[in-house]
Amino acid sequence: MTVRILLADDHALVRRGVRLILDNEPDLTVVAEAGDGAEAISKARTERPDLAILDIAMPRQTGLQAARELSRLLPDLRILILTMYDNEQYFFEALKAGASGYVLKSVADRDLVEACRAAMRGEPFLYPGAVNSLIRNYLDRARDGNGIPPRAITDREEEILKLVAEGHSSKEIADLLVISVKTVERHRANLLQKLGLKDRLELTRYAIRAGLIEP
Repeated sequence: MTVRILLADDHALVRRGVRLILDNEPDLTVVAEAGDGAEAISKARTERPDLAILDIAMPRQTGLQAARELSRLLPDLRILILTMYDNEQYFFEALKAGASGYVLKSVADRDLVEACRAAMRGEPFLYPGAVNSLIRNYLDRARDGNGIPPRAITDREEEILKLVAEGHSSKEIADLLVISVKTVERHRANLLQKLGLKDRLELTRYAIRAGLIEP
């Protein structure tokens, strides 16, 4: 399947460079471009892409504002933030806005393709500085007594949550825990319902907040 991508950046030169990187991959294609956040929202509504790549600093509406709106309008749309800012505040705002990943423009040629594929698998993509920020944030919350959310799941569900967040398939989890694939799928469905989450990416975020896996 070819991933259909919306690319939004207010610099045409940047869009051209990023498009060259993406269109060079057989499974990725840019189907629409936008020069600001408002145009990105409009193009997403008409083109219905699989993935939106948004710059943060755009006129009219920023990438973060567009991400929040797109997450509400098109909940199945995956979103990546592409930015020059190695900034902890922007990173956490991007996660809150519904982004699947945060990629620095300075290393886009190295990281962007991998980030696109991770997003489409429902997996988070974080650059090394972002991982450090998550760990620091978790330690700060733990020190303040807010590190782990209230326990809402059973021991078995916690085991499965951890393995899902680590990227294991249902078959692999079944083999590791010596249970049936059907049982794994039932536990995963229970987890999503109990925690009010919708996919593997959100389960992974929860597992990080709960301290079950390292970011």
